[in-house]
Amino acid sequence: MIVIDAGSAVPPYEQLRLQFARQIQDRTLPVGAKLPTIRGLATDLGLAANTVARAYRELEEAGLIETRGRAGSFVSATGDQARERVRRAAAEYAAVAASVGVEAGEALRIVEAALTGGRGDAG
Repeated sequence: MIVIDAGSAVPPYEQLRLQFARQIQDRTLPVGAKLPTIRGLATDLGLAANTVARAYRELEEAGLIETRGRAGSFVSATGDQARERVRRAAAEYAAVAASVGVEAGEALRIVEAALTGGRGDAG
C-alpha cells in the first residue's frame, strides 16, 4: 500500500520511490511482481502521471524495476543480485578486518565513513 503525504516536505515522487524501494527490499513486492500502470497509480494517488513516471524511472535506474514496454513495469531480479553482491563484499571485508586484527567497532566505523563519503569518524 502506497500513501502520499501531501503535507510532507519530501516531494511526492520521492515518497513514492522510497515506499516502492522499501517494499522491494523487504520483499513485500517479490521479484517479478507487476507494478500498477503509471496512469492507474497516478489516478489512485491523486498525482500527475509525470510524478509517478519519475519515481518509476528512478527505480528503474537503480535496478529495482524493469519496464517491458506495453507489458508494464515489474520488480527486477537485479536488485536481489546487487544485494547478494553487497553481502559477499561485506563477508569478505569482515574476514579481512578480522585477519588484520581490526575490531568490529572500528571496522563498522570504517564502513560508515566509506558509505557517507568520509564524513563519518573512521578512527
